[in-house]
This record gives sequence, structure tokens and C-alpha cells, in this order.
Amino acid sequence: MSDHGRKPPLPGYSREGCSLKEGAVAVMLHESSLADAADRLWEELPGHRVEILNGSIVVTPPPDGPHQETLSWLVEEFVRVKARQAGLKYLGGIGLWLPTGPDDYAVPDFSVVDVDYKDALVEKNCYAPYVFRLVLEVTSSNWTNDTATKVDVYARAGIPVYLIADRKHDEVLLYQNAVDGKYPAPQRYKRGQSVPVPESVGVSLELSVDTLLDGDD
Repeated sequence: MSDHGRKPPLPGYSREGCSLKEGAVAVMLHESSLADAADRLWEELPGHRVEILNGSIVVTPPPDGPHQETLSWLVEEFVRVKARQAGLKYLGGIGLWLPTGPDDYAVPDFSVVDVDYKDALVEKNCYAPYVFRLVLEVTSSNWTNDTATKVDVYARAGIPVYLIADRKHDEVLLYQNAVDGKYPAPQRYKRGQSVPVPESVGVSLELSVDTLLDGDD
């Protein structure tokens, strides 16, 4: 396709993705607002995830197959325990508006939300934190965003339960019950174990650590 009529690439990356390498990259655009820069990146990098975390734009490359297998399996598990009948919906890639900055938002891999979450729309297809019961991230090459940055911003947003399938360190972390914008130390689960979904989510369910880490073989 010709480049005729296209906007020039934003500073900090190329259309070929060379500057992204294998991980996420923070992109700051001084001549425009963060929100406008994020919108441009969504257009310029199809298939990538764009978020604004603590005032910085973070771009994540497309996920691998096992990552997506885990998310598909999660949907099946929540269907199995009749989460919809419990007043819940389970969604991938839904926007979460964050209180950590005027333009901040995240796009968790998987979320469990109240059935009436649509009433909590803020803007840019992002929803207020109070409708989220659980968010889950499966780590990719940018694993520090999930295991550090998002632990902070999700706690400050008051997300009740945050699960991390940490493929870098081969374990699953469960954060819950944030106090004054901070989660207590996480519960850690190893291979061969199951993670009990906290009662506050609204369903009774245990999730296999192996499947969370490897996908549904």
C-alpha cells in the first residue's frame, strides 16, 4: 500500500515496528496531548495494545498463541460456573479508566465486570473502576508492566482482585484487598496448584496454574 495521504510516523517508532523490538515501548509526544498520541498509535500499529500508565504511553506487541489460549480457556471456565447468572460479564480487552492521571487508562487481558458495566462508560471505550470485580494479565515480553506498574495503578484504582499469570517467573500472583491505594503482599501459586477465585468476585472457581501459564493444551 502506498504511503500517499498517510500521516508521518510518530517519533519513537517506525511503521515496520523496528524500534519496538520484542517488548513494549513508552512513547512520549511533546507536540500533542497524550490522548491524541495514543489515538495515533492505535491507528499506526494495528494489533498492538496501547495504554497510558502513570502519564506514559505504553505499546505492547500482539500476543502469542498460548497467551490467547489462556484467555479463551478463562471464558470457558466462567461460562461453566454460570457467571452470567451471577450478574457478571467476562470480557477481554475492555478499557479501564484509571485515576492515576487525566488521560490514564489500561486495557487488561481479561476482566470480570458487573453486568451493568455499560452504565459506567467514561470515555474512549473505557469504564470506571468500580464495575470491575477482577482483572487478569498474562505476561508477555513487557512483563514488568504487569508485575510492577499495573500492581500500583490497579491498587490505586481500587480493583478488588488482580491476578497475574507471570510466565517470566513461572508462577501466578494473586493481589487483593487494596488498602490506601496499595495491595498487601501477593499470594503466590506454583505449578500443580490451583488458584481459588476470591469470593468477592461472585463465583466459586479454581483456576489451574499450569493452564494459566501455558494455555489450554
